[in-house]
Amino acid sequence: MVSLTADMNNPAPSDASGHAAPLRPDRNLALELVRATEAASIRAVPFIGRGDKEGADGAAVDAMRAFMTTVSCDGTIVIGEGEKDHAPMLFNGEQVGNGRGPKCDIAVDPIDGTTLTAAGRNNALSVIAVSDHGTMLDASSVFYMDKLVTGPAGVGVVDIRLPIGENIRLLAKALGKPVDEMVVSVLHRPRHEKLIAEIREAGAGTRLMTDGDVAGGINAARYNARTDMCVGVGGSPEGIVTACAIKALGGHIQGRLWPRDDDEKQRALDAGLKVDGYVYEADELVQGNNTIFVATGVTDGGLVAGVRRDANYVYTESVVLRGVSGTLRRISSEHLVSKWL
Repeated sequence: MVSLTADMNNPAPSDASGHAAPLRPDRNLALELVRATEAASIRAVPFIGRGDKEGADGAAVDAMRAFMTTVSCDGTIVIGEGEKDHAPMLFNGEQVGNGRGPKCDIAVDPIDGTTLTAAGRNNALSVIAVSDHGTMLDASSVFYMDKLVTGPAGVGVVDIRLPIGENIRLLAKALGKPVDEMVVSVLHRPRHEKLIAEIREAGAGTRLMTDGDVAGGINAARYNARTDMCVGVGGSPEGIVTACAIKALGGHIQGRLWPRDDDEKQRALDAGLKVDGYVYEADELVQGNNTIFVATGVTDGGLVAGVRRDANYVYTESVVLRGVSGTLRRISSEHLVSKWL
């Protein structure tokens, strides 16, 4: 396995002359990836609020793919735009990068929240997550995953197997706050009607999300965020992407695959995945802490601001999370409109 980051506890490798060879720390890779998410977000601008989610997604995919070819890595798309027969670019299994950097697994979502983008609603993001080669769970054969995400206070405290009311009470105690001040994020779907009722019966409030559960999970794991927990059934690819970010935030994430029917369940079993309520812990979703998560806002949200155009400039805001260092960095950029739109 080739690590994305140099081990700073060991001496640098030497070249033929005996001099220390330059290290290639993964912070450089992280900054390269931001260019790809910025490009995808900017290209989506003409589609914000225009009702065309396919057009927005197509423009973002084209832009992200163009920039991914220049990134210094030897990457394999583990979670992408779908199987090769259904997606011409950024498909599962596609090789990306220029082949001259570290070997790694990559998850992409050019727009997490195409419906949000088309409607002009908040919390649409362009996202890339990266981990060492062979460490990212390929859950692509199952569309949905039941997830539980919290910040660091939930580690060793909450468990997805427990009733939601008990998890709320346990986390409230760990956070040192009353249950009636707890806020739980849930996707607003008919399948969650019972879950939403149980959260409210426990005394907590809900924050119902129309889409964008990657942002919902990350916001629940951030220190002093407005939500304390994110629960419920969302996309399984989004669960893996979120896990990469949670590694940097020191938070808690668990997931259970949620096959929609017997055929999907069989496909999962054929792929070597575990179903029937099996709980995937954080290190099974993504092994180790050598993860990178980058996201650029498409529309405004609690994690980052959306793309903003002012006269001849376009402004973007991005976040970069690195599991090794446990850092969250914000990057604000201005771009000449003439170069992009």
